[in-house]
Amino acid sequence: MTAVQVPARSIPTLQQLGSSVDPNIDVRAIARTWFSRFVDAMISKDVSTILDLLLDGALWRDMLALTWDFHTYEGRHKVMRFLTDQLPKFDLSAFKLREDLVSLQMPYEDMAWIQGFFTFDTTAGHASGIFRLLPLADGSWKAHVVYTNLEDLKSFPEKIGALRNHEPNHGKWAEMRERERQFLDEEPSVVIVGGGQSGLEVAARLKMLGLNALVVERNKRIGDSWRNRYAAMCLHDTVWYDHMPYLPFPPSWPVHTPALKLADWLESYAQSLELNVWTSTEVVSVEPSTTGKKWSVKVGRNDGTERIFNVNHVVFAMGFSSGNARIPTIPGREEFKGLVLHSSQHKFATDHQGKKVAVIGSCTSAHDLCSDYVDHGIDVTMVQRGPTYVMSVKEGLSRVLSPLYSEGGPPTDLADRINASFPYHAGKLLFQRTTRAIAEADKDTLDGLRKVGFKLTLGEDDTGILPLIWRKLGGYYFDVGASQKIIDGRIKLKSDGLIARYTSSGLLFKDGSTLEADVILFSTGYGDARDCYLRLLPRELHNAVLPAWQLNEEGEMNSVGREIGGRAPEGRKLAGLWVILGNFQMCRFHSKHIALQIKAYEEGIFGDRY
Repeated sequence: MTAVQVPARSIPTLQQLGSSVDPNIDVRAIARTWFSRFVDAMISKDVSTILDLLLDGALWRDMLALTWDFHTYEGRHKVMRFLTDQLPKFDLSAFKLREDLVSLQMPYEDMAWIQGFFTFDTTAGHASGIFRLLPLADGSWKAHVVYTNLEDLKSFPEKIGALRNHEPNHGKWAEMRERERQFLDEEPSVVIVGGGQSGLEVAARLKMLGLNALVVERNKRIGDSWRNRYAAMCLHDTVWYDHMPYLPFPPSWPVHTPALKLADWLESYAQSLELNVWTSTEVVSVEPSTTGKKWSVKVGRNDGTERIFNVNHVVFAMGFSSGNARIPTIPGREEFKGLVLHSSQHKFATDHQGKKVAVIGSCTSAHDLCSDYVDHGIDVTMVQRGPTYVMSVKEGLSRVLSPLYSEGGPPTDLADRINASFPYHAGKLLFQRTTRAIAEADKDTLDGLRKVGFKLTLGEDDTGILPLIWRKLGGYYFDVGASQKIIDGRIKLKSDGLIARYTSSGLLFKDGSTLEADVILFSTGYGDARDCYLRLLPRELHNAVLPAWQLNEEGEMNSVGREIGGRAPEGRKLAGLWVILGNFQMCRFHSKHIALQIKAYEEGIFGDRY
C-alpha cells in the first residue's frame, strides 16, 4: 500500500488525502475492523502491524499508561521506537471498544475523521484510549492520532461509590475528624503546599486512593487567594470547564463564577470532602530527609509552633500569583509623587475615587480593572505596550470550549480525555481556522478597537488563544464588555509609545508624550512560577528544577503534573517533588495523574519513566 505523507503538524484535509467521505458510512463497522487489527497487534507486540494501521505522520500521545510519563511521539520513526522499546515491558489485555462513543466528525467540509474510545489493561493499571481514523484514497482508514491514558491502578481503586465507607458513626465523628486533621495519630503521606483549587484537588484525589495528605495554606481561610484579589474579579472560563472532581458545581451555578463565590465554594469543598488543611500556616523549608523518607518539611503555624514532617512526596500547588509580582524597571520611580501598585495589591476601584489612574497592561486583568474603574466613575487610561489577542466570550468560547464543555455536552471526564487527545503539534490548522472564524464573528468589535489604536494580534501564526495559554499564559483577553468601553472612549487608551520614565506627575513616553496619573497600577503578571518553591529548596538543588509552564519539544508541559526534576539523571535527586498549576480544567485532569503516580510509588508498582 502506498504510504500517505501527512503535512507536518496539522490534521490533513480530504484534498491532501485524495479522498472523500460519505456521511452515511457505517462508522462502527470501520472502527471495529481497525480496532480488531490494532488489538491483535498490541497484544502480540507486533510493531510493524501497528505502524501499518497509522498514517506516516501520525502522532501517539501517552499519559502514564505506556511510558509512566507524558509524551507525544510524532511520525513513523518516533512512534516505532517508542512501541519497540515499551511494548515488551507491559502485559496488555482486556481491550474493549466503546461502540456507543464511535462517531464521524466533520468540523469542516474538507476535514473528517472517525473518533473511537476504548479501554484496556496494562500490567499495573486500567487505561483508556482514543483514536482518530482518516480516510485514504483507496477506501481504507488509518489513524492520525492515538491517545493512551492511565485511569486507575489495579488493586487500588478509588474509594468512591460502592467502595465508600459503609460503617455507621454514632457520636465519634467530630473527635475522629479533628485528630485526623491535626495528624495526632499518624504522619501525612504527602504534604501539599498551597490550598487553592490545585492543592485541594490533589488532596481529594489522594484521599480517594487511601493516602492522607496535609494541605498547608498560608492564608487565614481556604479561598482567600481569590477573596484577596481585586473585587471585580470573575472567571471568564465557563462552569462546565471548571468543575472540580467528586463534587461538581450544582446545576444552578452561574456560567461565569465571581471570585468571592468561588472562594466560598473552595472552602466548602475542603470541608465536604474532609480534606486535612492547616490554614495560617507556611512551609518554611523542604530539604532532603535523613530519616529514611525522601523529604523533611518544616511547617510553621501562626501560633509560633513548628512541626517537621518526613515524607516521600511534596506537591507544590502554589499557583502563578504566589510567585513574584512582575513590575517592569522604569527609571525615575523616586520622582513620582503618586501611588504605584501591582494588580495583586489592588482591591477596590473606589480606593482611588477622584484620582487619575493609569493601568499598565492590556490583557485580562488590565481590562477587568479598567472596566471596574469606569463603572465607578474613575478616570482611567490603559497603557498598551504590545499587541493583545481579543476574542469575545460569546463568539470565542462557544467555538473553543462549547463542543466539549457546555450544557448538554459529554460528561466532564470524557470531555477531558477528548481534549487531551488532540496533541499540541497536530492542532495548528484547527487553531488557525477556529481563530479566523472567531475573528470574523467579532469583526465589528475588532474593527472598532483598531480604529481607536488598540493593537491586535491573532497569536503565533494566527493560532489564537490556546497556544498563547500554553506558551505564555498571557497576551489575551476574553472580552466580556471592556472592549466596547475602549471603543467608546470610556476607557482611555495610550498605545502609541513605550514608557521612558516616571515623572513627578505621571509617565513620560519615548516619543515625548506624557500621561498624567495619580495612581499607576501594573497589570503585568508574575515572574517564574518556580520562584515560589525554589525558595523552599536548598540552593544546590535549584539547577535541577525544570520550568513548570511552557511546552517542551514534544508539545508537553515541562513539568506540570510530574516531578519537578524530570527524567534527566540530575533530576533524580528531586524525586518525590511534584508541581501542579493551571486553570481549573488542567488541575482537575492532572491532579489524578499526580495522585496515581504517588500511589504507584508508595505501593512499589511504579515503572521506569521512559
